[in-house]
Amino acid sequence: MAGPTTARRGGAKSSKSVRPRSGAPSRPARKPAGRPPGRGPRRGGLRSRLPRGRRLVLWAVAAVLAGGAAGWALYGSTWLRATRVEVSGARVLTPDEVRSAADVRLGGPLVSVDTDAIEERLRDALPRIASVRVERSWPHTVGLKVVERQPKAIVQDAAKGGRFIEIDGEGVRFATVDQAPGGVPRLSVEPSDAAAASLRRFGPERLEREGVRVAEALPEAVRADTRTIRVRSYDSITLELTGHRTVVWGSGERGEAKARALTALLKAARGADRFDVSSPSAPAASGS
Repeated sequence: MAGPTTARRGGAKSSKSVRPRSGAPSRPARKPAGRPPGRGPRRGGLRSRLPRGRRLVLWAVAAVLAGGAAGWALYGSTWLRATRVEVSGARVLTPDEVRSAADVRLGGPLVSVDTDAIEERLRDALPRIASVRVERSWPHTVGLKVVERQPKAIVQDAAKGGRFIEIDGEGVRFATVDQAPGGVPRLSVEPSDAAAASLRRFGPERLEREGVRVAEALPEAVRADTRTIRVRSYDSITLELTGHRTVVWGSGERGEAKARALTALLKAARGADRFDVSSPSAPAASGS
């Protein structure tokens, strides 16, 4: 009896070769790459779904609403109202004097406070104020930061009953007081007959400013010991110190160099009663 043909034997071998081994896991068929079924193309948020023109409209509406809310908070609400005034930096002036001169309108919106107008009112009403800064301190306060003028010299005014006029380092007469402040030299402009030409050329006001210029140049300790600054001409200014000491200063020029020379002389010649710093490069001291 004839056996199986070659074709049959080959077919049987082929079928046997593709049969998986017993117990070996079968590998699932690989699916083609792509998006999960049932999902369309990925889309963005609201920005991608709305046309550009409509997005711009929405942004504009939001900006208007935000601006309206801010405007109402600043001007319409009671949250940001000016209800008090705080004063700092006043030494001779009282806080009540500063508040009265400032004349801040309370109860209105803090944002509408006119700081420039308040500063101008203070400078006009109180010459003692050298500078002032008006600030809004949210939510309810107007702050007044004051810097007062400091007297560097005084002059006695017979026309005002012998009262004293305070003068700052810039030569500004800013206040009249009944009592001379301590540690401030008295300024006396006394043009001599020989200084008539100087007086005609410069005038008493210029001579007074030269005297103040000398007072401003003095070290604090020396100024406190200076009783009088006498101005007889532009280049003839002398100081009268405590202890019957006299200083020949000369003109108001080279004030810093003269102040340094005088300070050195006062330390080196403690027993002297006359000092000459009119030429600061060659100062001199004499007397007992």
